[in-house]
Amino acid sequence: MNKKKKEFLNKMLDQVAERFRVLGEPNRLRLIMALENGEKNVTDLVEETTLTQANVSRHLSLLTDK
Repeated sequence: MNKKKKEFLNKMLDQVAERFRVLGEPNRLRLIMALENGEKNVTDLVEETTLTQANVSRHLSLLTDK
């Protein structure tokens, strides 16, 4: 494998690992499940997950940044 291909592969593996890290938080998985049937606002997600508004916003931010 040439150096350029190896660097690309390592970068891709780092990105995959980061996505799994983000999904490793149970509350983020709860939010994803709550959004399964379509978009919802933060207030609806707070009610459905019993997380605080601040936590919902923080978790959504991490999910959308990745």
